[in-house]
Amino acid sequence: MASSLFMQFLDATIVTTALPYIGRSLNVPTSSLSLTVSIYFITMAIFIPLSGWIAKRIGKKNAWLLATLLFVLSSLGDAVAPTFSFLLASRFIQGFAGSLMTPTARLIMLEKTPSNQLLRMANYLVWPALIAPAIAPIIGGFFVKYLTWQWIFLINVPIGLLAIIIGIKLVEKDTQKSRTKFDFLGFIEIAISSGFILIGAEIATYGREYWPTAGILVLIGLLMILVVGHHLSHVDNPLFDIKALKVSSFRIYQTGGTFLWLSVGALPYLLTVYLQTVFHWSALVAGYYVIFVFIGNIGIKPFTNVIIRHIKYKASLLIALFTVGISTAALAWIQPTTIGFIIAGLAFISGCGRSLALTCYNAVTFSEIPMDERNSANTLSSVLQTMAQGLGVSLITVVVSALSSFVSVNTAYEYGFIFLGILMLYPIIEVFIQPRDFGSKAL
Repeated sequence: MASSLFMQFLDATIVTTALPYIGRSLNVPTSSLSLTVSIYFITMAIFIPLSGWIAKRIGKKNAWLLATLLFVLSSLGDAVAPTFSFLLASRFIQGFAGSLMTPTARLIMLEKTPSNQLLRMANYLVWPALIAPAIAPIIGGFFVKYLTWQWIFLINVPIGLLAIIIGIKLVEKDTQKSRTKFDFLGFIEIAISSGFILIGAEIATYGREYWPTAGILVLIGLLMILVVGHHLSHVDNPLFDIKALKVSSFRIYQTGGTFLWLSVGALPYLLTVYLQTVFHWSALVAGYYVIFVFIGNIGIKPFTNVIIRHIKYKASLLIALFTVGISTAALAWIQPTTIGFIIAGLAFISGCGRSLALTCYNAVTFSEIPMDERNSANTLSSVLQTMAQGLGVSLITVVVSALSSFVSVNTAYEYGFIFLGILMLYPIIEVFIQPRDFGSKAL
């Protein structure tokens, strides 16, 4: 299951390193290339709400196998795309496959994991989300420099096929399947809400003249969330149940955790672009420094369980969030003359903080959710997490663009790092007001 999550997260970020090469190969203007990334996230956000219903309908194992196979085939379609239109169509299918593959993989693990084992299982849930975005720039840089851009998609084929073969043997078949009525109206409402928010965010990155239109779309999407909440609370057979939001240990991941995901999605991208645009370093050299985020993720892993069990979840989360905020903001002061060890060290520290924070969040999120309610809770969590990932790059792009109206481009990028650090204030405050025994059921 973790290998399929890794494949999905890698594909979501590795594409950015190859966009210039794709543009030259398929004769596509630079302004249109971002569609390759945005169509993937938008499709995922729109169709994720279907995952819980499909998993009940055909079984979790069947749903996951089908989604993983479709992801592999669409990755192959991306690689052989003769035109940009073909590539976008293939990315749309890939986004749909990811929308079913990722939540179902998590659900297969969650529904077989008792609350007191969630901390152990959280390590497997977290590492793909942390490792893939961090190593994507260097892997992508290697492929486009020494091979071709097609390899950023072809890498999914062996990973996916191996996951399918092992999954067929290891994952148990579902003993129960449900034929609940499909909440079509709820699906349409959620699709409009998430689609408008992500499309508006994408349009905002095209330039200041598009900001009014983008603002209107995002506002409509946010207002639609109220409509969605009312519908899911009052319909007899909702697409997924939202009563899990009443549980504080689940709710803080959907609120404060969303801020963390914005930073997780934006920092590798911002650091990569900053080192290339401002420092004029190559994509491969920039990737070498960004990979230290990944090294931090891995480096802290042997100690996360020990730290959490020793000082408990509240203190662990506070330390992790402070670490992420301070190390991210500190990147604003690096210069081309800065010793490489310092840049790598800040990236490493940020990776450690992100790893510890997400392990804590993932362990406590479902600790107080009954087994029979984890399907709905997982669907809701997946929708918000995907939106946060998709918004991360768009948000920091708009912030840097807006700041560049008042300061130089170099300074705007520096303030961008500070902005990502400030984002951590909300989750810090949210965790601070939690009781001391917060998350005790997950120990």
